[in-house]
Amino acid sequence: MENLEKLIGNPSSVRTPRSLYRLQRSKSAALIWTAMRIWLGVMWLQAGIAKIWGAESPGFMHNGGAGVAGFAAHGAAAYSWWGSFLHSFVVPNAGWIGVLVALGEFAIGVALAVGFLTPLACLASLLLLFTYVMSGTASVCAFYALFAIVILAMWRTSSWIGVDGLISGYRQRHASAKAKNDESGDVGPTSSVRARESVTPTTPAFEPAKERVSVMSRFSSIN
Repeated sequence: MENLEKLIGNPSSVRTPRSLYRLQRSKSAALIWTAMRIWLGVMWLQAGIAKIWGAESPGFMHNGGAGVAGFAAHGAAAYSWWGSFLHSFVVPNAGWIGVLVALGEFAIGVALAVGFLTPLACLASLLLLFTYVMSGTASVCAFYALFAIVILAMWRTSSWIGVDGLISGYRQRHASAKAKNDESGDVGPTSSVRARESVTPTTPAFEPAKERVSVMSRFSSIN
């Protein structure tokens, strides 16, 4: 492994290209990524609303997920093993899968539109698109997937204008205020007990009786 790292280098030491680095942190480019994010969120919202309350509701929210079962049973699966998965798992469980798909599309749409948990919403979007493509539906899946990948790659600024940005700003202000308090040295009340001067038998003013009384009085005052 060490010889391999000497030959091709350490992946953790590879630097991000300057162009990509600037795009990920550019406030001007954030407007573009935000527009892409909101558009993709609206598209998912429309799909989810149609399945929950619209014309597609009977096939997903009712009738035991008849729409999901029919699509899984008669769709052109990309691979035979995926077709077996659709027939053996999706068709018998079409009822709750249909509800999950409808609510999932709606939740992804809301999250992307308002910019909340943007990376997680992009990953969920890609997962749903993967299942659609594998099940034989191309449609606009590739276009949606492209947008989701770009938004995920630019997550620093694609979620800047949104709920994620507000949360990040609050955390930064809280961390800054905490750092200022630490720098000011306000770490709590100081102790009122002073260190007593050392007195030894070699000291001219050393008197055992008085010293014994002094020690006992200090001990009782501390307790």
